[in-house]
Amino acid sequence: MNDAVLDLFRGVRLTPTQRRIAHSLVTHATAAAYLSAAEVAELAEVSQPSVTRFAMALGYDGYPALRRRLREIATAGNGTPAAAGPAGTEIQRAVRAEAANLRQLADQLADDQRVSTAGALLAASRPLPVLGLRAAAPLAAYFAYFAAKVLPDVRTLDAGGSLLMDRLDQAASAGASALLAFVLPRYPRETLDALREARDAGLAVVAITDSPVSPATDHAEVVLPAAVGTDLVFDLHTAPMALAMVLLQAICDAAPAETQRRLEAFEASAARRQLFLD
Repeated sequence: MNDAVLDLFRGVRLTPTQRRIAHSLVTHATAAAYLSAAEVAELAEVSQPSVTRFAMALGYDGYPALRRRLREIATAGNGTPAAAGPAGTEIQRAVRAEAANLRQLADQLADDQRVSTAGALLAASRPLPVLGLRAAAPLAAYFAYFAAKVLPDVRTLDAGGSLLMDRLDQAASAGASALLAFVLPRYPRETLDALREARDAGLAVVAITDSPVSPATDHAEVVLPAAVGTDLVFDLHTAPMALAMVLLQAICDAAPAETQRRLEAFEASAARRQLFLD
């Protein structure tokens, strides 16, 4: 269902406020089909007139017409509500939702051209800066840990403040041609500022984010979406983590000879230093 809702927004230039509404509708696709304009406004933390303008930007007469379309999508075209999934505890439902996010990601990857394009961009960057602030910092660090085994110079940018822009400028001056950014809710203002700075410095931005209508869309050459779980107190990042490793595979595939050489060198070094027990 999420894909069908996303299709409503494709090709439409949305304002930041409208992207917030679109993101809320995608995240709560089934429930949103039965909410009033006021309830959608509360969900997205925007004004009710903003919801009306959003519907009109999509080509509808107003929000009621958009809601009718959302209900058609929710009923899967056969007049019956879409399946809500098996019952269970709150934790079970959250884990099942993550499984659904992974299935959605797998369906997206049936066409892997964007991932291949992103992999080639990032594989060619020397150095490769990897940005992730606040909740996204662990994903950036995890990706960079493994990327450093196949790339000669990976720089993790996981702290904000004035030094962040300095480190971006240093990476660009050192020859970086691309930046990988993890942009996840709640979107830190510093992250978006850093993406603008990276673009101004001539870096191609690849963004792993939670939705095709996230704020990262305005600042990235390649956007790779992976849904974030929202059923627990704090978000689950299972799908973005999986997508990060898929992207690293694409980087390896873009430079197979260098990847093999560097992995063999690491294994030889690890054996010599007896890093691991096995």
